[in-house]
Amino acid sequence: MGSVGEINVKKRNASFELLRIIAMLMILNLHYNSHADVLLQLGVPASGVQIYATIIEAISITGVNVYVLLSGFFLSKGKVRPSRILQLICQVYFYTILVSVAMMLVGTYVIHSNDSVYKIVQYLFPISSEHYWFVTAYIIMYVMAPVMNAATEVLSRKQMRAVIAGLLIWFSIVKSFVPVMFATDHYGYDYGWFIVLYLIAAYIRKYDVVLFFNAKKSAAVFLLSVALMAFASIALHYINLQRGGLVYFSDVPFHLNFIFSLTGSLGLFSFFRFYKMRDNRFADVVRFVAPFTFGVYLLHMHLEIKDRWLGWLENLMGEVPKDSVILFAWHQLRAILIVFVAGIFVDWIRKTIFDYVGRVLHNTRLFKRIRQWDEDLC
Repeated sequence: MGSVGEINVKKRNASFELLRIIAMLMILNLHYNSHADVLLQLGVPASGVQIYATIIEAISITGVNVYVLLSGFFLSKGKVRPSRILQLICQVYFYTILVSVAMMLVGTYVIHSNDSVYKIVQYLFPISSEHYWFVTAYIIMYVMAPVMNAATEVLSRKQMRAVIAGLLIWFSIVKSFVPVMFATDHYGYDYGWFIVLYLIAAYIRKYDVVLFFNAKKSAAVFLLSVALMAFASIALHYINLQRGGLVYFSDVPFHLNFIFSLTGSLGLFSFFRFYKMRDNRFADVVRFVAPFTFGVYLLHMHLEIKDRWLGWLENLMGEVPKDSVILFAWHQLRAILIVFVAGIFVDWIRKTIFDYVGRVLHNTRLFKRIRQWDEDLC
């Protein structure tokens, strides 16, 4: 089974597959910073580690948008097969249920009587209950993909620009500069923002839009956007420390739909469109690893794991150093790589199991019906 948004092709674009890996490493960075509690805290003077973590946060926040842009870029030019949605749902259930069973067997599963019923619902209905918010948003986007693809083909270029501009004003531009929270703003953590990103990627793909002219200027846009996000976060923290206020707005620079988070994501995406990897052994490794990156997310963000994996690693490597930037960066790098490699390995096992089941059940009535469904709808 391929990664999220992957269209089966004979040979994947190694540059984009490398970007997919980098995006997942960025997402791991975000979760490490959050669980290590090393980000800026309002009303508390900033430490060197907090400043460093803020800069890393600014770099990494673009990873989520990039992951969705990649999905939109590929999905918008291919057939959206119903079987892919079923595969994705099965992949989610593999983690929500089987990982829980495995943790029960080794005695690390936590049961609280006051939330046991709700936890069961989260495992049995992971999409509706947002066991993984990203998966919920992505599947809704995926189901809407045929509609968006049809609209992309029918609308003129001018009409598409108008639609995207309107959505950006609603979802991103206004909220980026108004220092109050809107009731309809979910900070980009929902399917609405994913649909905006999908349409942007579809527009780039359909009209072969050259963003920022070349690789150097694309990299410059990315770095400038990252610098502005980090500067805004540190500046707002300092203003709050000196004068108070801006409690909500101090978090805005790290929202997924913040304007500079978007421009940074587009800069990074554009850079990798220009960057061409040599077709060598390293490229083959990248193509092999990239399809398993979504499994990294599903494993470390499992409800029983997401708040505990850093603690487990601290038992192995020692507590997160908060007095030395160098020691903190070394701890962070090792932790992220361990989680990434473990996630790739587990998802490789998952794919091996799925492939075996697929071969055994290939000629069954159910699988034939699913293949027929693909043909009828695609």
